[in-house]
Amino acid sequence: MVKTLSTAHAFTGTALVPQTDITYTNGLITKVSAGAATTPQANHLIIPALVNAHDHARPSMTSFGASGMPLESWILRSVFGTPPDAYLAAAVSLARSARAGCGGAMIHYTRPSGKLPIVDEVIAIGRAARDVGIRIAFALAMRDQNPLVYGDSADVLSTLSDEDRSTIQDLFIRPSPSATEYLDRVDAIHATIAGPMTDVQYGPAGVQWCSPALLEAIAERSATTGRRVHMHLLETIYQRQWADRAFPGGVVRFLKNIGLLSERLTIAHCIHARPDELDMIAEAGATIVTNFSSNLHLHSGFPPIADAHRRGCRIAVGIDGVALDEDDDAIREMRLVQMAHGGLGFERTWSRGEFLSLAVRNGRRSIGAPGPGALAAGEAADFVVLDIGQLDRDAIMPVDPIDMLFARGNSSCVREVIVDGRTICRDGKLTGVDLDAMEAEIRKMYRASAPQFKALEHAWKPLEGALTHWFRHQGCC
Repeated sequence: MVKTLSTAHAFTGTALVPQTDITYTNGLITKVSAGAATTPQANHLIIPALVNAHDHARPSMTSFGASGMPLESWILRSVFGTPPDAYLAAAVSLARSARAGCGGAMIHYTRPSGKLPIVDEVIAIGRAARDVGIRIAFALAMRDQNPLVYGDSADVLSTLSDEDRSTIQDLFIRPSPSATEYLDRVDAIHATIAGPMTDVQYGPAGVQWCSPALLEAIAERSATTGRRVHMHLLETIYQRQWADRAFPGGVVRFLKNIGLLSERLTIAHCIHARPDELDMIAEAGATIVTNFSSNLHLHSGFPPIADAHRRGCRIAVGIDGVALDEDDDAIREMRLVQMAHGGLGFERTWSRGEFLSLAVRNGRRSIGAPGPGALAAGEAADFVVLDIGQLDRDAIMPVDPIDMLFARGNSSCVREVIVDGRTICRDGKLTGVDLDAMEAEIRKMYRASAPQFKALEHAWKPLEGALTHWFRHQGCC
């Protein structure tokens, strides 16, 4: 069926044009008519669909007592948030992103439910993405070292009682799959869910959690298959200190030397990357995903995104499961990144339109979505209708709608989200799933499953104290 949307303003990815008709069919835009005769009924702005370029498909963490922790304890606390149902957890997370204008999302899957064989669990996640209607990239997190700290876990375990030590060992100190086993799992996942709306990638958790042998094997397989790689890099000060000890020649140079640093690589955070490392990332054509709110919540630091952009790095934006209000609001997240890194005084890193374009273009590239996200004939019909009239509540004089979006925008201004030519959200309601019902159901399941972590609750304070001591003293030298 051929459909046409008429809007007061359209941001095509290169320019803002007034009175525009966008015609689309079979998942593609067929015509964009600038200055069309059709008169829109409201002050709406159509923009390319946003991309949540780094996430883990988890609905919540603050509700599990993880607020204000540094990553190194937060990530262990995340066990309390182990999904009781893989489908529901992914569907809730993806639906929230879609409601905020995202047409695509990365799922770097770090916390399987353990209730199903991993391929069956991924099938459930793929079904959740299809029901929501969103494009995804899926990367199974791989790790084979440093389960508790960036070093010998015995130093932490020795401070715990026998009972607490047994609990922590059972939860975290487990044999890791071999590199071959990990890669075979990715092949099986690719054979099961890969398709036009789903890109399967390799997902090393991060250099501190992956042995050089595992990283080398991933680099080789990525080069052979052409599949993308998605990983964390230099998120915290402790990871920076560890990397400098483990790779005296430079951790980014190591990634370059083994062939992992390439245009196929997307790296989340890079908060503590140095100028020479940013230059290598730019030269390789890799993408950096910044996650501003997550970095604030976890006290991880302030990334050099403006400098990375000036040096030629591709920049995308991710929510990382911890938006400012933990609501997966990609519009607010995009605004925060632009405000934080957009420049000082009269000097600007980018215009707001340029930033919107690069966030969409690089985000799509990082998740394997087709095209740059531009509103143009032949491009994917992935776009968002925003109610600028709602944001311009005073309506005193004409104001650039892109300026209004970056000044006041959030998910409440989203009127329609269209992905692959299909309306997946209208006026805050998902068309393929019942988000309210799913949220209620998964809360009920989380409450029912909480008692299984009683032993970890008992062990938590001693463990947290031991972690704090280790990172303050051994982790810093």
